[in-house]
Amino acid sequence: MRFRSSHKLLLFPHQKPLRCLHQGRRCLASFFAKKLSDPAQARASSNGGAAGSDGSSYLVPGATVATLLMLGALHARRLYDDKKVEEAREKGIEYEFHPDVKATFLRLLPLRSISRFWGILTSVEVPVWMRPSLCRAWARAFHSNLEEAALPLEEYSSLQEFFVRALKEGSRPIDPDPKCLVSPVDGTILRCGELKAAGAMIEQVKGFSYSVYALLGASSFLPMVAGGKINEDEVEKESPTKEERKKSWWRVSLASPKIRDPVSACPMTGLFYCVIYLRPGDYHRIHSPANWNILIRRHFSGHLFPLNERATRTIRNLYVENERVVLEGLWQEGFMALAAIGATNIGSIELYIEPELRTNRPKKKLLQSEPPKERFYEPEGVGIMCKKGDEMAAFNMGSTVVLIFQAPMSESPEDDDPSGFRFCIKQGDRIRVGQALGRWKEGPAC
Repeated sequence: MRFRSSHKLLLFPHQKPLRCLHQGRRCLASFFAKKLSDPAQARASSNGGAAGSDGSSYLVPGATVATLLMLGALHARRLYDDKKVEEAREKGIEYEFHPDVKATFLRLLPLRSISRFWGILTSVEVPVWMRPSLCRAWARAFHSNLEEAALPLEEYSSLQEFFVRALKEGSRPIDPDPKCLVSPVDGTILRCGELKAAGAMIEQVKGFSYSVYALLGASSFLPMVAGGKINEDEVEKESPTKEERKKSWWRVSLASPKIRDPVSACPMTGLFYCVIYLRPGDYHRIHSPANWNILIRRHFSGHLFPLNERATRTIRNLYVENERVVLEGLWQEGFMALAAIGATNIGSIELYIEPELRTNRPKKKLLQSEPPKERFYEPEGVGIMCKKGDEMAAFNMGSTVVLIFQAPMSESPEDDDPSGFRFCIKQGDRIRVGQALGRWKEGPAC
């Protein structure tokens, strides 16, 4: 916006009083407009010519101001929630599931539209002179490490670019042990363990669980066996050998034709899960947890509820109802699936292995739930090969990743037997990309 000031100030004695007053007001307004525009011009010219050669000024866009206000509100709410959680943990209290009125009210809000609007705000180009201050403000609010950023702060033209920033080479070393599974993201461990109960249930919070089948989709290749008492002979009959698994994924899926009933079916022995929550200030890219072949992608266009502590305690089937992208495939020990779950303001999930995928699109149907969109990667039976540590996807701000995988079981019931998979982390631990989630056999002690 350019303010034009008059260089002529004509006050004649014969002018009428009203006309004199009008001329005086115009002169005063132009004087202040010029004073306000001069500092902006000076700052713009000192930053490599952000302003034009004609001396035009560049004022902060309203979208940037709205973004700053949103950041302040998010930071205040996060501090309040963190304080409540820390106080409860110090007292040894574990929150139980308890729906409330606010959770019901969230279903009435157009969270998908709000998230798209937030995406527009964060993608607005910020003036060069403002970028370092804006990035530092975000880092202070959400505890981001700016020293790991691969680029100078001036080169992040928008908050969205800063959200999905790459890190300096060597910032996330990948554990080279071939007998370990590494974390795909930076985050906090919410839940981890072995799937044992009928229906393959994962505890969302104390007092409520959700089905892995509902999370991955009814057509998932999750290795299951018929319900009822399972003995070792039955597991051996249902479970294919490692060589058979490597030959063809379809042979694995067809080897267990009894697993399509999620109510009466039980997980195969050696099926584990890990739920990792990403805070808004965390590194937002998703890396491959192991060398594996990604065979199929499913995109569920669901809600975009928040995934914070309060939401997990008040919204039923939170991870199942939210929009998510599920990748299924095969690694050296069998089945593996990774679910990237979107949240409020994080509906945009980008897959580097499938750049054309678009998430958080307007729904065609308002009432009926849309079936997931599937894509089988070519070549058939091989899919896309990803090495441990490769970048696979990214989403904005914070969200949640659920990893489900097969791993070797102990050959003896003793806890110190190294031949079986053992988690190196526990609930509440902070973990970074490349650090070991668990090891087995000859790997070093966790």
